[in-house]
Amino acid sequence: MINEINELNTTVNSSDSTNSGFRKEIGLFGGISILGGIMVGSGIFYLGSYVLMRSGMSLGLALISWILGGLVSLLGGICYAELGASDPRAGGMTVYLSKAYSPIVGFLSGFTGWLIGGPGSIAALALALSSVLSLIIPMGEWTIKLVAIGLIIGLTIVNYIGVKSGSKLQNISMVAKLIPIGIIMVSGLIFGKVNPDLSLVPKTTDASFSSVIGMVAFAIIASLWAYEGWTNLNSVAEEVKNPKRNLPLAIIISIISVTILYTLFNYSIYKVIPFSEIESHIANNEYYLGSYAAEKLMGKSGSLLVTIGMIVAMFGSLNGCILAFPRVHYAMSVEGHFFKSFGKLHPKYKVPHVPLIVQCVISVVLVLLRNLDQLTSLVVFSGMLFNTLGVFAVIIYRRKFPDLNRPYKVIGYPVTIILTTLIFMGLMINTFIEDPQTSIIGLLIPAIGILFYLYFDKQNK
Repeated sequence: MINEINELNTTVNSSDSTNSGFRKEIGLFGGISILGGIMVGSGIFYLGSYVLMRSGMSLGLALISWILGGLVSLLGGICYAELGASDPRAGGMTVYLSKAYSPIVGFLSGFTGWLIGGPGSIAALALALSSVLSLIIPMGEWTIKLVAIGLIIGLTIVNYIGVKSGSKLQNISMVAKLIPIGIIMVSGLIFGKVNPDLSLVPKTTDASFSSVIGMVAFAIIASLWAYEGWTNLNSVAEEVKNPKRNLPLAIIISIISVTILYTLFNYSIYKVIPFSEIESHIANNEYYLGSYAAEKLMGKSGSLLVTIGMIVAMFGSLNGCILAFPRVHYAMSVEGHFFKSFGKLHPKYKVPHVPLIVQCVISVVLVLLRNLDQLTSLVVFSGMLFNTLGVFAVIIYRRKFPDLNRPYKVIGYPVTIILTTLIFMGLMINTFIEDPQTSIIGLLIPAIGILFYLYFDKQNK
């Protein structure tokens, strides 16, 4: 998943194009491609192990968690589809939160992205990439962290000295990540000889019904990192052709398709690798089961091919995030609600160098303080807080703007909205119980952001 790259580009463009407006160049297929390209990223390669561990090593519960993760994303997606179709403006979530609640809520969404969302995604991608490299060159935990830090610093330097769009690298990474996914999934489904036990009984404990529900909920949080990005088409709504039709369709088709892809991908791995071997790999912190599945199917050469594809894909994702995220912080500064130094371009290289450096520092700190599982939970938890507010904004929009044209309406309103909000809140509460430290950090950041907003608002006045 490349988290929010298209959103970031659009945010900057919107600040530069207030007079000329946007050109509507994104059709239905283009919208599906954007969301699919954002959602299908690094998470699919390693999150299967985390989902399985959180499911008590039950293959059946793990698959259900992937399906439910897709369903939760779909429920959120259809809510955002109504908002996007009725109010197709660049900015997406920030716009909805500002109009439904207050400009401070929209700011807090951007602030949390600056302090957690962007650097957290970068740190997680760098750790995931260095972990894949350890499949070729064995490394310990701290060596993996040092390599991740080196990747972050190195790519920050590359982007600091004026890297261009990076579009070629992103296109290569898109193809590269589809190759290993396709090889593993198709080969596993066709040639896999294992008959996996899909019972819904946890293997690690004699769990009660209530504890199983809690385990599945915690596993869903892990899967949501792989689904992260379904809100991003709303951010380019002004560039979508016939957004009142194509935006809802693109969101719904994309989420359903990705859910099927993730479920089949993980099932294909279960058909190739015996459960005892899956347990052994995970116990040894070897989370990239797809690579081992490729080795089972095609030998060392097949495993190497898949691993190289994963490395290229993650490298492209990491470079794209490092390149794109600072542009949002630059735009926030230009609008007057962020540090003035963030709104200046380097005199020689013409890049937002200050937010680029700050992003690098925060990302490195997160690599040192958190592991991959904690990072994904932190990013998902902090994002879910504002996703929940965005979902509930549908009700507020209908009350505050009753005359707004709504070509697409959420099915089962208001029950669907309330149900989705309760599900998101339930997942957040469950995460708080299972991982209180990560949850507290996720809640403290917006609280700190309030102080920043009041300061910058006072400076503007």
